[in-house]
Amino acid sequence: MVIGWILIGAIVLGVLWGVAAYNGLVRSRQELKSAWSQIDVQLKRRHDLIPNLVEAVRGYLTHERETLEKVTQARNQAVRADNLKDKAQAENFLTQTLRSLFAVAERYPDLKANQNILVLQEELTSTENRISFARQFYNDQTMRFNTAIETVPTNLIANLTGFNKVEFFEIEDPAQREVPSVKF
Repeated sequence: MVIGWILIGAIVLGVLWGVAAYNGLVRSRQELKSAWSQIDVQLKRRHDLIPNLVEAVRGYLTHERETLEKVTQARNQAVRADNLKDKAQAENFLTQTLRSLFAVAERYPDLKANQNILVLQEELTSTENRISFARQFYNDQTMRFNTAIETVPTNLIANLTGFNKVEFFEIEDPAQREVPSVKF
């Protein structure tokens, strides 16, 4: 009789642990989705700012049309990307084209002094910082989630219920990892 109660108690504890582990994985997955949505919000903000910046610069840089077209093309590519890997690649390409646009703008004193362009540049810089923080938060949540589904004993529940690893939001281009040189 006592052995029966011990067995029933062990089964109940096992079921309760399984439910708690499953709920923890679900909570972690939801936090991961929330972190991704924060990146998405900031990327949308950046995508909305870029046409305004391009339009403000267009009047000054009639002979720099290729740079403006690359920025517009990169923005459109980033907006159309639909999975994490494509979105990361498109956003990295967009960042590169924006850098080239800012480099071109540096060569034109009138353009550098234009108040609209200064405001847009500041907004874009602020947005880039927000994107950076959101990416870091997403990658932290990704690490927590992936760790939870790979470590014992929650990996048992994860495998039984179909939880899969998630990709980090990473830089694909090795050149972007290099430290920029600053010359005065």
